[in-house]
Amino acid sequence: MTSESPQPFPDLEPYAHGLLDVGDGNRIYWETSGNPDGRPALVVHGGPGSGGARHPRRLFDPDVYRIVLFDQRGCGQSVPHASDPAVGLAANTTEHLIADMERLRVALDVDRWLLYGGSWGSTLILAYAQRHPDRVRGIVLAGVTTTRREEIDWLYHGLARLLPDAWEAFRDGVSPADRDGDLVRAYARLVEDPDPAVRMRAARDWCAWEDAVIAHEKLGRPGHYSAQDDARMLAMVRICTHYFSHGAWLADGQLLRDAGRLAGIPGILMHGRLDLSGPLGTAWELAKVWADARLRIVEDSGHTGSPDMGREILLALREFGR
Repeated sequence: MTSESPQPFPDLEPYAHGLLDVGDGNRIYWETSGNPDGRPALVVHGGPGSGGARHPRRLFDPDVYRIVLFDQRGCGQSVPHASDPAVGLAANTTEHLIADMERLRVALDVDRWLLYGGSWGSTLILAYAQRHPDRVRGIVLAGVTTTRREEIDWLYHGLARLLPDAWEAFRDGVSPADRDGDLVRAYARLVEDPDPAVRMRAARDWCAWEDAVIAHEKLGRPGHYSAQDDARMLAMVRICTHYFSHGAWLADGQLLRDAGRLAGIPGILMHGRLDLSGPLGTAWELAKVWADARLRIVEDSGHTGSPDMGREILLALREFGR
């Protein structure tokens, strides 16, 4: 791999995996690959509720890194799965996920680790790192969000100005009485409906909107979200609406105000200028208040990335691997 044109590493299988009991009846799936004696790096997936893809393993030099992937509560291979309407979400909050990450660190006998993720994953990484700064060696974020109310409002209301046709279809997925109110809360109620047909229709309408937002991007293939199987789609939408309707249980603007807690932790922030889902402004604001972070703006990238974004991620992880 040359410095001019880095490429992902060959795929590899985990050398260990398991289900970690994190309490409240939940067990989270985890796996490790690469070098068992290498530098620990934790991949934190987005969503929330999307489950961890396995391809991020290929972003890390397997000779250098001990690569840890996990699925957050209720999704992926973690159990119980939120696609089951009987599975309650009361014990699935940001606080629970921060505690789960810390339990996983202790279980794997990791002293400090590098954290990598994007989108919702960046919110969770920032929340964890501000809580446990002494356990974080560095942070790489590709697509910065902090789940402030204004960020949620932009994605599910403000973007109507740019995508009025798709947004009206999204809005019309809820009852007429809810159309002038909080659409996220309205969808949260629909995916808890006792009628399975109502739940799935709401999940599909939600994903159709998410697809419309990324349709213009280089990697925003048609059906990016809607192509999931029903169980994964329902789990993701249940968890997304649960988190976003509660502002992720974070005081509004908390992660920017408390960025001083990241002092001494080096960070590389990468954000696409064409990201409609999570506009560049949040990454810009974070870079201003986190003295040890550097922001790299990727001109051709949206929320789902681009070849140039992939190159920047590989360079950032190589830099921390040194």
